[in-house]
Amino acid sequence: MADLAVGAQIPEVRVTPDKYLTARYAGASGDFNPIHIDEDFAKAVGLPGRILHGLWTMAQVARAQTEAAGGPEHLKRLAVQFRGMGVPEQEVVVSGTVRESGEGKVIVDTVAEQSGKQIIRNAEAELEIA
Repeated sequence: MADLAVGAQIPEVRVTPDKYLTARYAGASGDFNPIHIDEDFAKAVGLPGRILHGLWTMAQVARAQTEAAGGPEHLKRLAVQFRGMGVPEQEVVVSGTVRESGEGKVIVDTVAEQSGKQIIRNAEAELEIA
């Protein structure tokens, strides 16, 4: 378990989604929106190319929390704001800071960034700690 005192940084999660991730995630999630799986379509509607599923990115935020707390059973609540588009083949970095601590729980403020831009911000996780 990471140091979860107020002001502590949780360990960063760094992941680089490969070029096939959006197709695999579409199959797993059932979200076959062409902006995620069809490069030409995504560009035709003004996107830089295929974009990551927001829920995949949110899952990376959840992963950072569960790794910091010592397992998924410690994540009691997670809220995020989707504020940008992530793309395959560029590293996503999730970082967070403990904002509050008390009564067996901590609140962690978290962001997910790609290429210096926040794609998830104002994320707030409640973790149960022993």
